[in-house]
Amino acid sequence: MSDHLGACKARWGINRMDFLVPPGLYAIGTPTPEAPVLVTANYKMTYDLVRRVLAGRNVWLLVLETFGINVWCAAGKGTFGTGELVRRVAESGLAKVVTHRRVTLPILGAPGIAAHEVLKQTGFSVRYATIRAEDLPEYLDNGERTTPAMRELSFTMYERLVLVPVEIVLVLKTLLVLGGGLYLAALILAGSSAALTALLGYLGAVFTGIALGPVLLPFIPGRSFAVKGALAGLAFSAVFYAVAGGALWSWPVQLASFLAFPAVSSFYTLNFTGCTTYTSRSGVKKEMRLSLPVLGGALVASLCLALVGTLVK
Repeated sequence: MSDHLGACKARWGINRMDFLVPPGLYAIGTPTPEAPVLVTANYKMTYDLVRRVLAGRNVWLLVLETFGINVWCAAGKGTFGTGELVRRVAESGLAKVVTHRRVTLPILGAPGIAAHEVLKQTGFSVRYATIRAEDLPEYLDNGERTTPAMRELSFTMYERLVLVPVEIVLVLKTLLVLGGGLYLAALILAGSSAALTALLGYLGAVFTGIALGPVLLPFIPGRSFAVKGALAGLAFSAVFYAVAGGALWSWPVQLASFLAFPAVSSFYTLNFTGCTTYTSRSGVKKEMRLSLPVLGGALVASLCLALVGTLVK
């Protein structure tokens, strides 16, 4: 129960960086010196998933110190890396525990590992098993051979949906500050009714960007996350305009809403790139260089229009 509770809390960003296990060599079942050695990260959600799918088997599990970061992210950061693997093999005395000289890594850990250096420094060869932990039993039963399906990375609606809670938690502090500031500014300039409308519109645009955009990602046209978020924001703006009685607003305020809300949604959907399975660092940097000035310009223009709108009856 504590494992499941900890995983649930981590999904919501609660004690996320403290959800880890000590690195080292673990035994699942009663492994012999001939049993395979699988390598994983010390993020407890990853560790629990691996040991759950391997229940009933006899294997060694070598856990690297990744400071509570999952395999893929740790490989990119360098903590799931060659130096840590070499260090952990030596400190665990692995050469004295097993008779073979093979360690099996998750495919997503490959960016951080120089296999030839591991072999050179430890005498252990590196092989890569699967992307998903769920495929490990089949991999082991298949003579430790990887099938094409085991190399294919999915990003289903459920896999996107489970990432939303932590995104919501991470943005709460920003929502409190910016939402409060927006409400006060609108209250001073246009009254309580306009302030509440502006706040609800802002919150809706944020939710569209951090939840609806990511969940509906494949169904929104375009390849750019910024464009996808902007399109989702435009759809929200149209709905909000109809529900909130936008026809009664002055034309500058109407235009401001259709500039600001899509820009907010676009920003948060763009931020979701760090959770996805198919964006690269260089691609994200390029998209940010192109999109952030546009989003900033849209927000500045919407602010100017909103100020003009307070003067237009």
